[in-house]
Amino acid sequence: MSSQKSQDKLIKKLAFAGLMAALCYAGYAFIPPLPIPGLFDLTSGTKVHFGNAFVVLGALFLGGPYGGLAGAVGLSLADILTGYGASAPRTFICKLLIGLIVGLVAHRLAEISKSHDKGYLTKWAIISSISGLAFNVIFEPTLKYIWFSLITPNADKAQSAIKTLVSITIATSFVNAIINSIVAVVAYLALRPVLYKTGLLGELPSKRQKQA
Repeated sequence: MSSQKSQDKLIKKLAFAGLMAALCYAGYAFIPPLPIPGLFDLTSGTKVHFGNAFVVLGALFLGGPYGGLAGAVGLSLADILTGYGASAPRTFICKLLIGLIVGLVAHRLAEISKSHDKGYLTKWAIISSISGLAFNVIFEPTLKYIWFSLITPNADKAQSAIKTLVSITIATSFVNAIINSIVAVVAYLALRPVLYKTGLLGELPSKRQKQA
C-alpha cells in the first residue's frame, strides 16, 4: 500500500512539474513582454517577462530539484522555439539554480509544506522568491559576460558590445526579479489551498503549524 502511495505521489509530482514547465514556456513565449524602453535585446531575447514567476512558483510547490528542472526545461525550450537557441544553455543553468535556491530556502530552511499559518507562508514565500531572483540578478549577467567573452571571435575588440549587452541584462534581471517575485508570491498564496484540496500537493499538513 505504501509503495502504491509513493508511486501515485511521484506520478502527481511529475505531472505537476510538466505543467509548470509548460507554464514557464507560456510565460516567456506567449505572454507579451512588458514594454519598458531599454530593457529588450533582440539578439539574445533579453526582455521583461513572466517566465521566472513560474520557475519560482514551481519551486515553492514542488521543491528545488523538480521546480528548478521544470523551469530550466520550459524556458530553455522557449528560447529554442522562439529563435534564441544560442541562449538555451545559459537559460537552463540560470533557471535551474533559481529553482534550487528558492526550494532550499522554502523547503529546507522554512519547511513551508508543514505550515498552515498564512503569515508564516507569506513571509517565507517572499524571502524564498527574493533569494532566488536576487541571485539571478548577479549570476545571469556574470554568466553572459563570461560566455560571450569566451565564444565571441576577437572578443577583446567586442568588449564594448558585450558590456552593453550585459548592462541591459542587469537592468532587465532586476526589473524581472521585482515583478516576478510579486506575481509568484501572490499566485502561491492563492493557489496553495486549492491544490491541497484537489490532492495535487498530497495531504494537508498537520494542524500543528510551523510558526515564525
